Amino acid sequence: MPLMNTSFQPGECKKIISKMKEGARKDIAYAEYYYFRGNPQMSAQMAKQYLTCSNTELRLSACLIYAFSNLSIGQIEQARQVLEKIKSTLKEDKERAQQIKVIDAFIAMAAAVLLHLPLPEDIPSMQEFIPILPFGLRSFALYVEAHYLYLQKNYEKSIGMIEAALAMGANQYPIPAIYLHLAAVMDYMSLKQLEKAENHLLIAWELARPDDLIEGFGEHHGLLGGMLEAVIKPKWPEDFKRIISITYEFSAGWRKIHNPVTGHEVADDLSTTEFAVAMLAARGWTNSEIAKHLNISSNTVKNHISQAIKKLHVENRKALKQYMLK
Repeated sequence: MPLMNTSFQPGECKKIISKMKEGARKDIAYAEYYYFRGNPQMSAQMAKQYLTCSNTELRLSACLIYAFSNLSIGQIEQARQVLEKIKSTLKEDKERAQQIKVIDAFIAMAAAVLLHLPLPEDIPSMQEFIPILPFGLRSFALYVEAHYLYLQKNYEKSIGMIEAALAMGANQYPIPAIYLHLAAVMDYMSLKQLEKAENHLLIAWELARPDDLIEGFGEHHGLLGGMLEAVIKPKWPEDFKRIISITYEFSAGWRKIHNPVTGHEVADDLSTTEFAVAMLAARGWTNSEIAKHLNISSNTVKNHISQAIKKLHVENRKALKQYMLK
């Protein structure tokens, strides 16, 4: 992941890529660039040509970008095939050099965690592979581990890992830093520490806006506890619309991979606002707390919750909690 592993000043992303030597690394950096800007069609096109590259690092980078791009454009079978290829590479490369095994583990773990799938059986522990990664990829790997801890509801440990990564200079690498800050929002919203959550969201936004790197905001919408509606929508309404468009496209593909593997029917009939309200309600927020957070009336909150209960075919708020948090 050459772009992810590149340090640059916000606003200088495309300029940095243009200075790279012509060849596969530059092309894959452009594939990353298009993906993180919310242009999955161009990203998939750029990455596809390197799916059989002889260089393992570049091939796996292309596979990861291609798989996630195809989720957003509805090419689910292509995404599924490439994700299986990533898993098989991890098994095949057991006897290869340590650096190659490290890259395999990083890519395989990222693919599994970001899709909320079980980790591959053969994956080494984080302590084994993270120290060997270059700093930019190490920062993103720490985000992946923090995201995994979030899914385990270990919010304090997750945020501790994130804050440590940021303190050690992860902000020099804007793409991993954006994802780290978004994971911090997830944790702090789960802990009901709204001021800290908003602070991390705004830092992520200031890192992303100059280069239009908005993909991560769309990917994480459902986990951000309505923070996009509360903070981004009022000040940047057009950007918010684009983020929500990314959310719908990515989530539709995500569910088609996630649901069959896990057997969990993640909600697919809710609007993004209904999902945000339902998730907050499931986490124990009162209607008045949700209303204040989203700057809407308590009656509007009540209507959103009623619609969520109706659409998900659950009986009451208690059942909604079990559905949303399973």
